Amino acid sequence: MYGYSSPAESGIMAEMGMSVAQYSTFGSIMTLGGMLGSLFNGKMADIIGRRYTMWVSALFFLVSWSTIAFAKVPWLLDLGRFVLGIAVGINVYVVPIYIAEITPEKTRGAFTLTHQVFQFMITFGFSLAYAVGTIISWRALALLGDIPCLLHVVGIFFIPESPRWLAKLGKDKELEATLKYLRGNASADDVSQEALEIKEHTKLFESLSENRIQDLFQHKYADALIVVAGLMVLQEFGGTNAFSYYAASIFEMAGLSGTFGMVSIAIIQIPATITSVLLTDKLGRRPLLLISALGLFLSTFLLGLAFLLQELGKSGTIVALLACIGMLGLPIAFSLGMAGLPGVVMAEVFPINIKGTAGSLVTFLNWSSSWIVTYSFNFVMLWNSAGTFFIFTGIWILGILFIARFVPETKGRSLEELQTSITHIM
Repeated sequence: MYGYSSPAESGIMAEMGMSVAQYSTFGSIMTLGGMLGSLFNGKMADIIGRRYTMWVSALFFLVSWSTIAFAKVPWLLDLGRFVLGIAVGINVYVVPIYIAEITPEKTRGAFTLTHQVFQFMITFGFSLAYAVGTIISWRALALLGDIPCLLHVVGIFFIPESPRWLAKLGKDKELEATLKYLRGNASADDVSQEALEIKEHTKLFESLSENRIQDLFQHKYADALIVVAGLMVLQEFGGTNAFSYYAASIFEMAGLSGTFGMVSIAIIQIPATITSVLLTDKLGRRPLLLISALGLFLSTFLLGLAFLLQELGKSGTIVALLACIGMLGLPIAFSLGMAGLPGVVMAEVFPINIKGTAGSLVTFLNWSSSWIVTYSFNFVMLWNSAGTFFIFTGIWILGILFIARFVPETKGRSLEELQTSITHIM
């Protein structure tokens, strides 16, 4: 979904006769849809449940890819991309929330890995888009996007609802039945004990009755809000999604083959994400975020240096090598932590009474940041390529300091323990 516009860029611009400004709109309008989706994702998940919210997002995905595939004029491409953004805006909130809420305390690591596997599937989607986009047409590539969406629409009816959402609605019988299903061979006493803890924790936070935007800015929620909002903004202002939109162009500006670059990214993203899956529970969220931010700092610095040398009239092997290392280092570093872990932390630290409102706010910040960066990226690159990457280098320096100072370790702690601790309720 994110990586589609990069391999499709040349084909779409040629067939539709689009200018750089028009294609920048196509590349960035998905973020406007994401902003719209983020405005109601939390409320929707609270009202109709996590499961049916994921089903609605799958329908949006189907409509969006079909619209792009059969578009005959540029505005239909923009419409399809906008609807795609709405779908992603819903999904980036509800999927990590759902997985966190079905996670058993004693096997939290395994379920954390499940979320990272989901992130691996996203990254594999980027990789597939990059690799296949160099072989087949952009219309066929869009139609391929409908296949997992159809599976999602059907498969959603075979998974249970979140037990914590059931507790929020006071559906005690459904809560225990769902926990029994999720916990498999766990004893009835263990299931009953967990159900009791979830109900007590939910009742405690629901009694506060604070689910308005202004309620989020109370001191007790400040730590959680600062951590998640900071990670969400950093994820976008660090430029990583902008790189995915315009990867082919960046490789070509550096004097390298766009096709070579995209296929190389397709190859390296997969083991990078698998590494993240294997290390998330062993090292923890915070160390991986620091490693990821450090890698992104180094990669953007190398890219800035490569383009600076190019602007100074230097060319040849050293410039191409620096650009290649930087561009390939970006997806590796991003996949190791910043791609998926901000969503994991969001799902873990917000208590049930503010989860919907807080989730909508931070995902809106994420998408707003993404729109600003994505739309301006091509124009800033035309202004000064080296300066663009050095700006991102500076942002990642600040990111490293932010993670080191504010982000707590959430590994190995139950949702109830985390949320009462970070809000200082008990």
